[in-house]
Amino acid sequence: MRVLLKAQFDTEKGNEGIRSGKFPELMKETLDHLKPEAAYFGPDDGCRTCWMVLDMKDSSDMPPAAEPFFTQFNAKISFTPIMNAEDLQRGLSQIR
Repeated sequence: MRVLLKAQFDTEKGNEGIRSGKFPELMKETLDHLKPEAAYFGPDDGCRTCWMVLDMKDSSDMPPAAEPFFTQFNAKISFTPIMNAEDLQRGLSQIR
């Protein structure tokens, strides 16, 4: 299932990560590990935020995706099921 992972980083932890150089390292490691379909970065609600589109085969994929953000940056995490246009068309075709 395609999901949108949203991670909002704690400002102080993010600042520490930027100063120490750990923030870019974590992002590179995470992107290499998760291999998102897309990844975007920017401010949201006054916080450093990243949005990643992931293909999750099973709900058990959530902890390994979220834990680096929790443990390293005290981030708030959300997972939202999403569809692309092809998924939407396939789903709509099943409605009778």
